[in-house]
Amino acid sequence: MKKVLIVDDDADVRNIVSDVLKEEGYSTTEAADGLKAIKMFRTDTPDAVILDMKMPYMNGIETMREFKKIDRRVPVIILTAHGDIPTAVEAIKCGAYDFTVKPPDFDRLLIILERAIERRQMEVEVEKINTALDLSLENLFGKSAAIKIVIEQIKQVSGTDFSVIIQGETGTGKSVVSSTIHNMSKRADRPFVSVDIGLIPDILVESELFGYKRGAFTGAQRDKTGYFETADGGTVFIDELENMSAHVQGKLLSFIEKKKIYPLGGTSPVDVDVRIIAASNKDIRDSVIRKEFREDLFYRLNEFIIVLPPLRDRIEDIPFFAKKFIFEACSELNKQIKEITVEAVDVLMKYMWPGNLRELKNVIRKAVLLTGSDTIALECVEGLLREQLMNKPAVPLSTLKDALKEMEKKMIIETLTRTGGNKAKAAELLDISYNNILNKIKEYDIR
Repeated sequence: MKKVLIVDDDADVRNIVSDVLKEEGYSTTEAADGLKAIKMFRTDTPDAVILDMKMPYMNGIETMREFKKIDRRVPVIILTAHGDIPTAVEAIKCGAYDFTVKPPDFDRLLIILERAIERRQMEVEVEKINTALDLSLENLFGKSAAIKIVIEQIKQVSGTDFSVIIQGETGTGKSVVSSTIHNMSKRADRPFVSVDIGLIPDILVESELFGYKRGAFTGAQRDKTGYFETADGGTVFIDELENMSAHVQGKLLSFIEKKKIYPLGGTSPVDVDVRIIAASNKDIRDSVIRKEFREDLFYRLNEFIIVLPPLRDRIEDIPFFAKKFIFEACSELNKQIKEITVEAVDVLMKYMWPGNLRELKNVIRKAVLLTGSDTIALECVEGLLREQLMNKPAVPLSTLKDALKEMEKKMIIETLTRTGGNKAKAAELLDISYNNILNKIKEYDIR
């Protein structure tokens, strides 16, 4: 039964309204003034409130404000005399759902009440769904402040048909973001087709994207459906956008403008409806400035842009991903690793991760494989990171300790640059004390 709190200093009004609501299947409680109503509201929050405007101790607007502090979604229906309609309108501006004049038209009151409760239920369900979605996205991307911005952008753009450009360094998760946007969109039940332009020879890019007809060129013995037609109704994800030739850029622009593809060797266009999400590990705007990428195509694709931060700019996500990748690797390798030591995680958080999440995943996967106990130890992680550094000949460091110091120095310099030299702010971003950063600046002779 839906519960309704009736608040009015007139006992006859309370009794009449209560009797009518009970006949319609509602459960009711009554209060003669705002103070008593607030006390009852705290004890047992109702599904809706019917509230008189003029009462002793507190008026209707004051009482409603207290209700909203406890439960901001509770719908409040104002009861008012004819002469107080302007005051009731003011109450709606302050958050009331609706109002009705005394004596109430009960048919209208019941309709208002039903709609108010339905809206409250819908808002509660939407909040549950959004909370579940937020938790799901956090489990996928992390919980740092930097990645929360990305999560919010994903939620904003997923429900639209906007073309999206995702920018970020190699290994930051651009393909995961693109598939997430598709899976949260109205096209989720249609194909998601991923195309890595960097892996397709230039001479074949056009035919792979748009298809060809039999006899279009030597060796074309049958018709071939291109990626765009295959994805009809869904999403095409174009990775390594910066590698697209000028000729194919022109073809892509033509498709976006006309929503038609022209297979090689074909005599008539084919209507295709796809959403385009593109990714690049460079800032495409720089390519536009250098005349390497068409400006008109850039603005067609750049209806929405998402920039993925590198892992070194969100080190607070490293412990989360380390545990996540341990779980995944244990499932893959049939191992039983229960934990990773605090010291090992600390070393992971000090490493610069040029390969970002992809590199972290590879290191954790190797650690799971090599660990003979149920715990990944510091020595194992240090050895794997030393191996990573040895595979980068440009880093002239002989020990992991030296490498970590160099990375720490770089992080402090980068953070000081971002904060305009503000040491206190830099210390806050790096999660170290102010005295600690002063000592580090002196130790590394940072000027």
